[in-house]
Amino acid sequence: MMRTRPLKVALLGCGVVGSEVARIMTTHADDLAARIGAPVELAGVAVRRPSKVRAGIPQELITTDATALVKRGDIDVVIEVIGGIEPARTLITTAFEHGASVVSANKALLAEDGATLYAAAERHGRDLYFEAAVAGAIPLIRPLRESLAGDKVNRVLGIVNGTTNFILDRMDSSGAGYTEALDEATALGYAEADPTADVEGFDAAAKAAILAGIAFHTRVRLDDVHREGLTEVTAADMASARRMGCTVKLLAICERAADGRSVTARVHPAMIPLSHPLASVREAYNAVFVESEAAGQLMFYGPGAGGAPTASAVLGDLVAVCRNKLAGATGPGESAYTQLPVSPMGEVVTRYHISLDVADKPGVLAQVATVFAEHGVSIDTVRQQGRQDSSGEASLVVVTHRAPDAALQGTVEALRSLDTVRGVASIMRVEGE
Repeated sequence: MMRTRPLKVALLGCGVVGSEVARIMTTHADDLAARIGAPVELAGVAVRRPSKVRAGIPQELITTDATALVKRGDIDVVIEVIGGIEPARTLITTAFEHGASVVSANKALLAEDGATLYAAAERHGRDLYFEAAVAGAIPLIRPLRESLAGDKVNRVLGIVNGTTNFILDRMDSSGAGYTEALDEATALGYAEADPTADVEGFDAAAKAAILAGIAFHTRVRLDDVHREGLTEVTAADMASARRMGCTVKLLAICERAADGRSVTARVHPAMIPLSHPLASVREAYNAVFVESEAAGQLMFYGPGAGGAPTASAVLGDLVAVCRNKLAGATGPGESAYTQLPVSPMGEVVTRYHISLDVADKPGVLAQVATVFAEHGVSIDTVRQQGRQDSSGEASLVVVTHRAPDAALQGTVEALRSLDTVRGVASIMRVEGE
């Protein structure tokens, strides 16, 4: 039997995502009620610019006082899509204090201070759901928190930022440089006017922190994630990748150490073989691999951003939270029982692709190989090619075996000091093999 008294929902933020949430709540009201077991009612919408016309939202629901809205006491669920650290953190904890559960899409806050939110939710017996914070419409948080709760996840590897994937895809498919590809992404609406959060890897790093924390049952903060953006990736890097039968992707990689005593989380560009499923992820799409002991390899793929896809994830959480409310229960909270340390990037075992400009004369290859040996780095393949000009230089491309990242970095610095090395044309990690 359906309950007739509606569950009241407060919406914080009514931009691209918030407006889609409000629209779907209105147009699919009957379906949502049937799935939940009670109608849901949009009880208030907090915005910064109340004069802006918002189709389908009665003006009497609009308020600029978000604090008063979450303190009302009759709100069952607060949906937070304003982003940022403050006032979002205070509004969410205040909502818990006044009896509401929370659905959030705030990756930055969850990565920076998720522990505070989890603790507040647990203290007040409320739900905190955040499927929309990572990979848009792709169901990923719930499978990690619930479907794989009985399994042991060892690795999460994926493309979690659509803007950077679009840029790298264009650089690969058209030969465009970084700036040209970014301009196209901006013109098509894939990149913000200020693309720093995307292209410098901050967005992907926040998502990596969230994924690592859930996958490995330990606390991982944004500061724990090694981060490199794609602004230094060149058309020459893409050409080198193609010659190796690879492409370049900005990857979020979360791993459990082989001995199980620590975890790592990192975001950086990497070459991956064209045979790897992630290599075929095009345009602004996201895809994430999860590797666990019992289930093996699982791949999640779909649109990672945008108003409607992200709103889909928000509404899925809303249905789950409302069902819990009716049942007098709460869903999964923080699971950080392992308390595993996060190892620094220098201890991560990786492979490198290094392209050097060297003097075209005998003995150079032996000199370079000696530097690798001195740093304990084994060479997998090497290719040297003289140039058809009078420069007296050659190109030397080295791909290493796996070694601690600190050793690889030390190798590169030592190579730079050689008189016969005229320059380091590119350095990139190799993944997916």
